[in-house]
Amino acid sequence: MNLRALAAKVAFQVLEKGTSLSVALPDQQKHLESGKDKALLAELSYGVMRHLPQLDKLVSDCMSKPLKGKQRIVHQLLLIGCYQLYFTRIPSHAAISETAEACRQLKFEGLVKVVNGVLRNIQRQEKPLPTDNDTLAFNTPAWIVKRLKAAYPENWQEVIEQSHQRPPMWLRNNKLSQTRDEYLATLAEIEIPASAGKSSDAILLESPRDVTQLPGFEQGAASVQDGAAQWAATLLAPKDGELVLDACAAPGGKTCHLLELANIQLVAVDFDEKRLERVQQNLDRLSLEAKLVHGDAADIDSWWQGDKFDRILLDAPCSATGVIRRHPDIKWLRKQADIDELASLQSKILDHCWQWLKPGGTLLYATCSILPQENEQQIRSFLARADDATLVPISEQPNSDDIGWQITPGTENMDGFYYARLVKG
Repeated sequence: MNLRALAAKVAFQVLEKGTSLSVALPDQQKHLESGKDKALLAELSYGVMRHLPQLDKLVSDCMSKPLKGKQRIVHQLLLIGCYQLYFTRIPSHAAISETAEACRQLKFEGLVKVVNGVLRNIQRQEKPLPTDNDTLAFNTPAWIVKRLKAAYPENWQEVIEQSHQRPPMWLRNNKLSQTRDEYLATLAEIEIPASAGKSSDAILLESPRDVTQLPGFEQGAASVQDGAAQWAATLLAPKDGELVLDACAAPGGKTCHLLELANIQLVAVDFDEKRLERVQQNLDRLSLEAKLVHGDAADIDSWWQGDKFDRILLDAPCSATGVIRRHPDIKWLRKQADIDELASLQSKILDHCWQWLKPGGTLLYATCSILPQENEQQIRSFLARADDATLVPISEQPNSDDIGWQITPGTENMDGFYYARLVKG
């Protein structure tokens, strides 16, 4: 099928059905054989999600009436066409003709002229991208802009701008296979430029690569994991012989990192049984072992009758507003009402995990959010109600008076992340 038609299907699944881009895109990429075509499909799909309000405004302004029902996929197709005209080097005539052909392949013959006409109109007018309001100017829902203005009054625009950048590719060296310096040397030998990150196992590639190009990847020499996420295992700092709980573990990057750092007994739980399969796949590739549990981190009593845990990593369910640069569909799938619900769930899981932590034990609270309600405010509330909890400052945080460590997107090339380290008295 025409590549633009596949891109329209991806956009339709995300914007009309609420499917995540990480599910919708691979589902259509499987219809393509060449890596180049798969990359272009990803470019078009991610591009539309990054610039959705501006593209939607340009297209809607050229339509006499909106498309509804099943015809909405043609609206998504027009967004794909518009993205090509504004953001790619694809010649305009090719972009328009291929997009019109995609309309035929989607079996909307009667709308081919509409697609052709709208895109030619947009091309002819050469209008600048609209910036009439915050949503258009920042390609971000107004409610997110408002919250970021309140949370980051000094640099909210930079936070949003960084969230729109293309993310770099980070690797985590597996110290059970080789030292980080040895792996950097191996990468240099095959001319893959890379540098060491601040956390002990982090490697930043100068440009993204397919994992098949990475030496020893299938044998477990390294894993793909953002630099910010790699701090989780490092900050929890497991010790040999300890019993450790990885709550909300899927897809397993942090699970595996904990096992690479120490010889521990690790229990990894997740509510999503299908995503637990990813954890097992990661463990298998790295030749690591953990006890995987399909269960609720807010109801440990129902699936665990063993000892309390020496350390707990709670990577809590969150808005994922810190990883928008990797998952731009988050902006359109997440709703403002979700934040209160997520904060309530985080609080419930945190309180319950705390009951299962040994006295003297450490719990690391983590999210990939940049909203204070899920982070600093969450931990302040917890400290106010947990008499036996002490916040241990994280030396990497820029201000020792802060509650926890908030990393904003783009800081040292990392995603947005939050950490708070708590010790039980």
